[in-house]
Amino acid sequence: MLVDFNTLPEESRVWIYQANRSFTPEELADIKNKLNVFIENWTAHGSDLQAGYLIKYKRFIVIGLNQDLNSATGCSIDASVHFIQQLEKDYNVDLMDKMNVSYKQGEFIAHKSLVDFKKMAKERAVSKNTIVFNNLVNNIAEFKENWEVPASESWHSRFL
Repeated sequence: MLVDFNTLPEESRVWIYQANRSFTPEELADIKNKLNVFIENWTAHGSDLQAGYLIKYKRFIVIGLNQDLNSATGCSIDASVHFIQQLEKDYNVDLMDKMNVSYKQGEFIAHKSLVDFKKMAKERAVSKNTIVFNNLVNNIAEFKENWEVPASESWHSRFL
């Protein structure tokens, strides 16, 4: 059951998929349509899942699930992973690689491999004040508070 992401409870689980590039306006429209269909039909053992999504900065797909209504199961999580993998194929984009880092460079979002980010930290091209995206947050409350933070307040701080 598709609902507005902003109406989901704060404790709703989130999954964040970051793209290695920005989506075009045409791709975004198409992805939104596909997300609408997927989430509207997403179930766990035949029970509807109340979920919503956001697309941030033309490159992050955030799916939220109200687990108070029905929790995700192995099969429903597998279905969402298969859906994301299909998006990767459809748009020739990487959404599943957790060894990449996205951060703000002024108004732009930069995307680097973890190895390159470590190198940039060593060379002081990024600092503890660099705004990074902590895609390890677990729920909407954490997403609102700890997703877009200075590197010093994230797991990225170990490289600085």
